[in-house]
Amino acid sequence: MASHHKWGMVVDIDRCTGCQACVMACQAENNIAVNEEVHFLSRRAHQWIRIDRYWDGDTKEKGVVTWPDVKARFIPVLCQHCENAPCEPVCPVYATYHNNQGLNVQVYNRCIGTRYCANNCPYQVRFFNFRDPLWPKSLWNHLNPDVTIRSRGIMEKCTFCIQRIRRAERVVEGQRGEQLDDAKLKAGNWMPACVNACPTDTLIFGDLNDPNSQVSRKSQDPRHYKLLEELGTDPNVVYLKKVDPQHAQHA
Repeated sequence: MASHHKWGMVVDIDRCTGCQACVMACQAENNIAVNEEVHFLSRRAHQWIRIDRYWDGDTKEKGVVTWPDVKARFIPVLCQHCENAPCEPVCPVYATYHNNQGLNVQVYNRCIGTRYCANNCPYQVRFFNFRDPLWPKSLWNHLNPDVTIRSRGIMEKCTFCIQRIRRAERVVEGQRGEQLDDAKLKAGNWMPACVNACPTDTLIFGDLNDPNSQVSRKSQDPRHYKLLEELGTDPNVVYLKKVDPQHAQHA
């Protein structure tokens, strides 16, 4: 029954406030090492989902946009789980591959750390472990036992919280013999951690093969688009454009 699913996500940019709740939830759920200032300065911070911020506004004089005409725009960026993923064919040991549920899978114990996949990813959402992860002693009991701790020398990235998906499949389809859908994912608290943490419902996760699922309906919204669509990677993450009434009036 599990192979009938095609997991995907819709990101509604119009709802994102840049609060970073998804980033923090992902860090806690997936045992991502604590990022310190030195890691950001050396561009080696790990964030399986990040919030890119842009400044937007109409230039009036000398190309300068000043407050209150300037607006902040936010866009969450995570692994796009591409159907034609550029990261997959370059791996010499098959440590990353596409499964039959639309997920771009990373096999940690196969990875030998060539970093070819990171170099070939146009979205910059893969991370190489330059160091063994460390946490303060006060956080040791907060680590998630369902998620492997990645050691130095291997790649890691967003998995759509596959540990939650697998648990949902075992309980709903394996034990109950029922079909897994969005309602059961939400009721069982099995949605990805970033989706559960989002206070504005910016992130919508579900089965793209289910025509009645919210993610399937939203992915067909007239505002939909995909990041770097011209590359032909065919991501399973769909974005919905920002709605700006002021721009619509001037158009």
